[in-house]
Amino acid sequence: MSKPFTVLGAGLLAVAMWLWVQDIAIPHQQANAAALGIPRGNLSDLYPRWLGARELLLHGRDPYGAEVTREIQSGYYGRPIDPTRPNDPKDQQGFVYPVYVVFVLAPTVGLPFEMVQKGFLSLLVALTVVSVLMWLRVLGWRVSASAKIVWIVLTLGSFPAIQGFKLQQLTLLIATLLAAAMYAIVRRHFLWAGILLGLATIKPQLVILPALWLLIWTAGNWRERQRLFWSFTVAEVALVAGGEALLPGWIGKFRAASTAYYQYTGGGKSVLDVLLTPVWGRSVAGILIIVLLIFVWELRRADEGSVEFQWSLCLMLATTLLVIPMFAPYNQLLLLPVAMLIVRALGWLTQHRLSRFLLGMASISVLWPWLAAAGLVMALWFLPAPSVQKEWVLPLLTNFAIPVTLWALVLAAGGNLRARNSDASKVS
Repeated sequence: MSKPFTVLGAGLLAVAMWLWVQDIAIPHQQANAAALGIPRGNLSDLYPRWLGARELLLHGRDPYGAEVTREIQSGYYGRPIDPTRPNDPKDQQGFVYPVYVVFVLAPTVGLPFEMVQKGFLSLLVALTVVSVLMWLRVLGWRVSASAKIVWIVLTLGSFPAIQGFKLQQLTLLIATLLAAAMYAIVRRHFLWAGILLGLATIKPQLVILPALWLLIWTAGNWRERQRLFWSFTVAEVALVAGGEALLPGWIGKFRAASTAYYQYTGGGKSVLDVLLTPVWGRSVAGILIIVLLIFVWELRRADEGSVEFQWSLCLMLATTLLVIPMFAPYNQLLLLPVAMLIVRALGWLTQHRLSRFLLGMASISVLWPWLAAAGLVMALWFLPAPSVQKEWVLPLLTNFAIPVTLWALVLAAGGNLRARNSDASKVS
């Protein structure tokens, strides 16, 4: 297929996904909320963090407190939620972030939230575009300008990105910070990499495995890489200490808020918890983490520009998506470099039957949301909108299959990599 048709095809898929969100998914949710009396306010995931930051920095109020939580609900849901109403949301939308997130949001607390919301949306779109280009650099993959456009268009037109844009989700910021940190590492700017990784800990559950992986990798060549460790440590200590100066005892408050969050939302569940039940999911998650640690320990001496480094990075990100206690689609933006690695490794993956099978399953899982969205959008031309909107969930049917199949493919690519290295050592 020629380059112009490839770009056009990517554009059509992206447009279809946006139209599905705007004309099918959102109208269905609005109609369902109206019928059941479910409150809907600004529904911005940024709002609880922004309001908490504003109240702490401008008025000295505890962002984890019950009063601030009720004010957050008034903006997020349009009114405080009522536990006596069976259809009211269970998520209290409390300030469930490390308090030092206020340092990131400090420049915005004096502005009206409507202005902050629009500006943050534009920022997230721009950062997502930049992250695509940085991941290509991290993987050392030189592609044509049209290929870059395709990657950017498909990323901006994917449901994880669109959901993140609509909700103003800080996960998109974290994804860019991780991309920037990895880009700094491959450029050997270890000081900046540690600082960027420290800033990304505003969502610690997304950064625990990346930080652990980089700690092991740093140990593989301590003399040259120790600046990464020290800059991350200093940045994290500065953030924690700065938070303590603003709100003494914030760590205990944060832990209590996190515990309460898991209680009123029914407990944080990972992809594995949903697929295998919580007991089996956590057991398998533990096994996957052990497997990851074994591999990254073996590859700890790999140079930052090597295929081994790139593969261990992707295995770490794929494992993170399976084990973190959340399964929202917007987190799947962290799988972008994983998808890139797989596309680049198609020549390897088509050489073996198991790899071809996994590639087929992953391709179906990843392409299905776009194809289903396009089908529903076309159905709007022939069927009444309410009838089509009832099937709004179709593009989300592979939500759990995507991280599983991509993880399996990364593991398969690693098997090919190890076989190649073994053959090379025999030849040498």
